[in-house]
Amino acid sequence: MGVARRLAVAALTTAGAVILSSAATAGTAAAAPAPAVAGTAGTVTAGAAAAKAGTAPFTAPGKTLKPGARGAAVKALQRRLKELGYHPGKIDGRYGGATQAAVWAFQKVNGLPPSGTVARRTWNALEDPRDPKALVPEGRPTRVEVNLAKQVVVLYVGGRVRLISHASSGSGVPYCETAVWQGTSQRFCGDARTPTGDYKTTWRRDGWHRSYLGQLYNPIFFNGGIAFHGALSVPLTPASHGCVRLPMHVAEILPGLVGTGVPVHVRGRFAR
Repeated sequence: MGVARRLAVAALTTAGAVILSSAATAGTAAAAPAPAVAGTAGTVTAGAAAAKAGTAPFTAPGKTLKPGARGAAVKALQRRLKELGYHPGKIDGRYGGATQAAVWAFQKVNGLPPSGTVARRTWNALEDPRDPKALVPEGRPTRVEVNLAKQVVVLYVGGRVRLISHASSGSGVPYCETAVWQGTSQRFCGDARTPTGDYKTTWRRDGWHRSYLGQLYNPIFFNGGIAFHGALSVPLTPASHGCVRLPMHVAEILPGLVGTGVPVHVRGRFAR
């Protein structure tokens, strides 16, 4: 069963479902639901009723779109991405950075080169989309999965995909940097890795948080000093010191969707 069907059932059966809108640089954030908490073991399946519910058929406009495009075709793209669990920012018919990040995530999940250009192959995939591959199929119903190979983050809530986002993890390039920290100049060195493994969300900060290696927006820590956080630069390749960078508009809403103690599973390896 596709992501679109599961999301449709979730919208009909889950009380207090929230429509995600853009935030930060992409627009204004919608009211976030109560933070999710870790559930019991096992993954909830949508079942036969979900299979019958489905969503309205999507017919692709077919027009080739690139960042900077405007119009009805862009709005149709944004609505479809949102329906499938991607967060394209404000549904305004303008192909900006938030929509591009959502397109990247969709293209990566569907085995397409993440170009940001929406042409025939991407439109075809939007008509018949793939599910993101579950990294821990028997994990808790509410969990976060980080696919380092694809540079994608998937949030499951109640066993269903709630949010899929483009990300940029640790570059793997050793570093040594000098920074003023706690009033003194200090030298910090590391290997810029995002370690694979199983973790849980811990502490967080609202807004910009200054660390000794830079500024993190709305960080949610899950492995010591490694966090999910918004960044002004989230390229297609791993580029961080070890944290998982997210687009700013995604980092704006994530704290409202993920509570403390939620499992985080990091898997894979990025091939350059």
